[in-house]
Amino acid sequence: MKEAKFPPLRFLRLLTLVMVSAICAAEIPFPETPAGQQAATWLQTFNSGDREKLHDFLEKNLPDRAEHMDQEMGFRRSTGGFDLKKIEESTPSKLVALVQERNSDQMGRLSIQVDSSGPHRVTNLDLVAIPRPAEFSLPHMSESQLIGALGKKLNADSVADRFWGAALLAQGGKPVFAQAYGRADREHNLPNTLKTRFRIGSMNKMFTATSILQLVEAREVAIDDPVGKYLNDYPNPQVRAKVTIRHLLTHTGGTGDIFGPEFEAHRLELRTLEDYIKLYGNRAPKFEPGSRWEYSNYGFILLGAIIEKVSGRSYYDYVREHVYEPAGMISSGSEPEDQSVPDRSTGYTRMGGDDLRPNTDTLPYRGTSAGGGYSTVEDLLRFANALEGHKLLNPELTEELTTGKVDARGARYAFGFEDQVINGNRCFGHGGGAPGMNGDLEICPGAGYVVVVLSNLDPPAAGMVSAFITNRLPQH
Repeated sequence: MKEAKFPPLRFLRLLTLVMVSAICAAEIPFPETPAGQQAATWLQTFNSGDREKLHDFLEKNLPDRAEHMDQEMGFRRSTGGFDLKKIEESTPSKLVALVQERNSDQMGRLSIQVDSSGPHRVTNLDLVAIPRPAEFSLPHMSESQLIGALGKKLNADSVADRFWGAALLAQGGKPVFAQAYGRADREHNLPNTLKTRFRIGSMNKMFTATSILQLVEAREVAIDDPVGKYLNDYPNPQVRAKVTIRHLLTHTGGTGDIFGPEFEAHRLELRTLEDYIKLYGNRAPKFEPGSRWEYSNYGFILLGAIIEKVSGRSYYDYVREHVYEPAGMISSGSEPEDQSVPDRSTGYTRMGGDDLRPNTDTLPYRGTSAGGGYSTVEDLLRFANALEGHKLLNPELTEELTTGKVDARGARYAFGFEDQVINGNRCFGHGGGAPGMNGDLEICPGAGYVVVVLSNLDPPAAGMVSAFITNRLPQH
């Protein structure tokens, strides 16, 4: 019998590379329907980044959107465009598809409808972010693989001005990756460092909720008490009688937001929590308290006012003495914006234009119990360690604080924390974002990791990096 002859090893490797390249290059086609072809045209035009071409498409199909080209181009710059991943529904006049951002792991659901008769003008185009479906789950990496991939991503994002800030990954309470990128102050050419203090937006809600649960532990507050038990002169009687502390902690009280024309008109006059209550306190609940979830910054203003009433301390003093100091957080606070704070970065925004500019004219007088203030990636790791080590609350109340209660934006909202399963790993934490600031903390106890990312650029600069890490963490 003749000896069998096999192709040389290098030929097999070459053949494998060719096959993989062909598979990767294959694109899912849009259906040959009016809706499918309009969707294909929009995606190609959007991905090109050509402002004039995109404007022409929108002018012909969705003229209202053509009037807001800065927003359209800002969205294009943020996402890097989209790749088609799956067709979910297709009729001649409607198409629903899954797409993925090119700059991140974020997936979205694209829905497009067109006129039934020619030229089949687009009548509606929606694109909403969705949790990553299980069929598109990303492969888990080893710790060393993840650190290598993260470093490459952050270097590339920093060069492209997609990420300025600091990122920290800890395992067992200790950093295994910690790096800073970009500039803290462009005018003076100061780099970001691990000591840079970044504005953290709504991440402050974690400190507020922790403080409320400390008062529960001390038997000075009860979760299901109404607001009026503590703020007995609160202006609106319905809020006073029907909205409970539990409602405020879970955003189910219907207490509404603080941002909008009234805030813009009084931005620098709102200096205390009482100032906010004077401005918004006459509003009735937007819906029956407890009936549904709707994110409410004002609800956390009220929690801060309750902390002040019960403790006899200002919100800022209470958090400093009962959260920051026990946790060893030496670089966090909420000093007013007109006071000089060492190492506090300048926030840079593109909102309203193409060029980066300081976010100074968007900032409140100071951070509140709803959000604002500043911290560092190292301080937020200290907070996570203190929380998991029960230095801030006993084990039972720590569990109560961080365990999801109500459905919210693809996660479960706990008390000032979001609780979700990310590619098989349970993580809890909170993000924050506003013009020129973005941050996220994720505590993943099963896997033993903590992820902290802070940025002095617009959202989702930090959120994209945090998701890149949590999507690939080693699985517990």
